Amino acid sequence: MTKKIKKTNAARILDGLAIAYEIKNYAVDESDLSAVHVAQISGLDIKMIFKTLVARGDKSGVIMAVIGGDDELDLKALAKASGNKSVEMIALKELLPLTGYVRGGCSPLGAKKNYPVYLDARALTLEKISISAGQRGMQIILAPQDLIRAVNATVAQLVQ
Repeated sequence: MTKKIKKTNAARILDGLAIAYEIKNYAVDESDLSAVHVAQISGLDIKMIFKTLVARGDKSGVIMAVIGGDDELDLKALAKASGNKSVEMIALKELLPLTGYVRGGCSPLGAKKNYPVYLDARALTLEKISISAGQRGMQIILAPQDLIRAVNATVAQLVQ
């Protein structure tokens, strides 16, 4: 008997769009949820891991930025890309109520609402990227163009 793989909402969305992807499971270390640590314990290259950050623009409201795991978000660049004068990160306590996701398991796919998603342009230089599958310990590996199609992402330079 084959073991059934548990699917997350993010994976089900990709299935519904007939988008090819791979699931990568890894052991979760609650003391270090950083993308750099995920790369170390999952065996994935840090350059292919992308993290999802949630921010709030003064005009747009809640938005998501998907950037390299070892990169730092340029809030001014995100504001410009999203048509806001200013953007600030949401408080951690707002993450679960707004998205349905916890820190270390936030995905641009399958959030409570379809927030605008901004993908850092560096993703387009890679054949595959890895994003959270919507829970800690699980990554989805897919082509960046497929992520763009799945979430109607806007590509912009989001890091310095």
